[in-house]
Amino acid sequence: MDVKLKQCFIAVDDHDKALAFYRDVLGLEVRNDVGFEGMRWVTLGSPLQPDVEIVLEPPGANPDASPADRQAMAELLAKGMLRGVIFTTEDCDALYERVRESGADVLQEPTDQPYGVRDCAFRDPAGNQLRFLQRPAE
Repeated sequence: MDVKLKQCFIAVDDHDKALAFYRDVLGLEVRNDVGFEGMRWVTLGSPLQPDVEIVLEPPGANPDASPADRQAMAELLAKGMLRGVIFTTEDCDALYERVRESGADVLQEPTDQPYGVRDCAFRDPAGNQLRFLQRPAE
């Protein structure tokens, strides 16, 4: 079977703040920026992974979501209760310093984990938890 990841979605409450973080701090490239029915979706990806994309979307963007569901999503996002994604990097410590210097909310400094990776964690401007891991040298 040839199943591969193409896109994942991250809810954000301010696309411009999110772009400043994902594009300017992390170095992801903007691949698409679409407005539709008063909402906005921004697609980004790593130049190293042309086939994988992250879509920044409004909380509760599902067309079947009720107003109450959208409100609940916005509240969970504001509390930092939604998870984002896990990125890999070749230098966790250098990435940590760059992201920390941007003013991002630090959740965990670089740490050697018992399961064999070195990682750190931040919240993006919307409050999503993001982890950055470095695999051990082989």
